[in-house]
Amino acid sequence: MKRILCYGDSNTWGFIPGSTRKRFDENTRWTRLLQNLLNGDFEIIEEGLCGRTLCTEDKRLEKVGKNGFSYFVPCVNSHDKFDILILMLGTNELKKVNNASAQDVLIMLSKYVEFIENYRSEQDGGKILPIICGIPNLYEEQCNQIRKNDKFDGAEKKCKEVNILYKNYCEENGIIFVDNSDLEVGIDGLHLNQIGHKQLAEKLEKIVKEINFDK
Repeated sequence: MKRILCYGDSNTWGFIPGSTRKRFDENTRWTRLLQNLLNGDFEIIEEGLCGRTLCTEDKRLEKVGKNGFSYFVPCVNSHDKFDILILMLGTNELKKVNNASAQDVLIMLSKYVEFIENYRSEQDGGKILPIICGIPNLYEEQCNQIRKNDKFDGAEKKCKEVNILYKNYCEENGIIFVDNSDLEVGIDGLHLNQIGHKQLAEKLEKIVKEINFDK
């Protein structure tokens, strides 16, 4: 059986839009839907974490451990061996406090790709196929209204810029890219709603089933 590691933030964890840290159940979040759509031919490994960044470090006590890259390396080794990495990160870099440009976000993403390209399973020397997911559209007015702050000021425009860079980078490096700009988000303008989770699962099902693992 092939194994797929899904590594992301709250949209991979299944955060319910507008809630106080409530999670969609196994019949709703995209990782579990994808597992069902693949009919038991693949095992899905869920590695979503609310607030996870690509590489940005937050020194506040309640945010320690959110640096995605610091955990990524031991995570990959812990789950060895798996065949596909689905990576969906970058939204939390868009927060005003992080002051990251779209190019900064791309550079952070490239660290993950470089690591995966050089990684070989300790069990059989096998490689991992990366699938890079674009960031779902972010709507800063809804986002800030729900939170009653300006945490995501300027993020809507930057989100679009990041997705263009992600797409171009993947095309240049022969990596599968998933355009998530059409996914439906909920009332907070940030997190996927039930329809968005279903849309993403169906997109990924089609992509995974078309992969030729015998190459």
